[in-house]
Amino acid sequence: MNVLFATSEARPYIASGGLADVSGALPKALCAAGADCRVILPLYSDIPQNLREEMTFLESFTVRLSWRELYCGLFTAKKDGVVYYFVDNEYYFRRSGIYGHYDDGERFAFFSMAVLESIRHMSDFAPDVLHCNDWQTGLVPVFLEVFYHGDPKFSRIKTVFTIHNIQYQGDFDMFVAGDIAGLPEDKRSLVELGGRCNYMKGGIDRCDVVTTVSPTYAKEILDPWYAWGLDGFLRERSYKLTGILNGIDCESYDPEADPDIAAHFSADDLSGKAADKAALQKEVGLCVDPSAMFIGMVGRLVSHKGIDLVEYVGDRIMNMNAQMVILGSGEPQYEEFFRRLGARYPGRVSVITGFVPPLARRIYAGADVLLMPSKSEPCGLAQMIALRYGTVPIVRETGGLKDSIHDLGAPGGNGFTFKTYNADDMFNAIERAYFRYHGGEWQSAVRSAMRYDFSWHRSAAAYLGLYKAITR
Repeated sequence: MNVLFATSEARPYIASGGLADVSGALPKALCAAGADCRVILPLYSDIPQNLREEMTFLESFTVRLSWRELYCGLFTAKKDGVVYYFVDNEYYFRRSGIYGHYDDGERFAFFSMAVLESIRHMSDFAPDVLHCNDWQTGLVPVFLEVFYHGDPKFSRIKTVFTIHNIQYQGDFDMFVAGDIAGLPEDKRSLVELGGRCNYMKGGIDRCDVVTTVSPTYAKEILDPWYAWGLDGFLRERSYKLTGILNGIDCESYDPEADPDIAAHFSADDLSGKAADKAALQKEVGLCVDPSAMFIGMVGRLVSHKGIDLVEYVGDRIMNMNAQMVILGSGEPQYEEFFRRLGARYPGRVSVITGFVPPLARRIYAGADVLLMPSKSEPCGLAQMIALRYGTVPIVRETGGLKDSIHDLGAPGGNGFTFKTYNADDMFNAIERAYFRYHGGEWQSAVRSAMRYDFSWHRSAAAYLGLYKAITR
């Protein structure tokens, strides 16, 4: 099975969020399962120089985009057994930052066309499946049908389109469909939604299979509350929609070997976790107190992450013998809330704005619980990483959080959950964790958490089964 995995970001080369984690780990797992999975992404100037030096130039060619004739260079490198291709065009990709540019619609239309043109120049590889990810590659299935129909080199290629976060759809003025993407007038309806050009809609429409990053999220996005306007369109195509839960790279996230944490530990020997807790408390300026239930939060401080729930009951949490460390940035009102909370409770609340990956790992290792009260969460990786480090998640039952975390009130549980988007219900889950923490049964909960397997092997097997089904 030959798979070309088209993505706008992938670790270790370039990352802005969870898509990069998936793009770095899933292809590796697919290769380990016997597939030849290769990754193609833009050659951003922000890719570290040491990684750029490992790349080899293959060749250059011209990509046609509407009336434009554009240079495209193709580079390659091999990392962890996976072949990567890099699409070069300095006008589009020699910039700071991956997204947020005024011409993102044009940049990723170019990338989508370059993915297909690059296949012509892969002398040793012909994909059976093109696996596209999020709106940045939504035009790939559209272009494949419109411009490559009937070409023998492309006639047998099947397409998978994965929705990682439906909120971000690649929404542009309708002129983009013609002047930028170059779609003929009778084909522009493929990307039209509500009078706008929508790249994600095009990918969903023209691909053979749509996947999301968890089974629950696949159901949720059929509901207007979650779907950001795509619910009706998705319901019409629910026959080709499925959810496959993401995994994590267990080799990278390993408390027995992680070089970024103060002490190593395992489910059989938890002594190092206490040392990690003390070291983290000291590092972030909190009182070194082994008896305090240490709550960690890692991620963006934005409304859909449930920060308003924490704001509502922040003082009630602090009235317990608890500490909090928050790592992330986002909406100013939430950053300010946590700063005010820290000022009211010195030595018990620490806020670090921004994102520092090594510190995130130390929070996963040193905290007692990880709080994720998300309003929506397509999959979530933080809760899986937390389990790996014996930090018990407290989550709302939504998306991948519902699929991966099961309440310790029932047999086989690995965390604490609440259903409704309500601050009192969240506080009740925190309170249950607190009583368990001080009730003498905490280490058994930690060991139970650490024994859960969320490696990519399970997900890779599901994707391989899907690929085989559509290529028969």
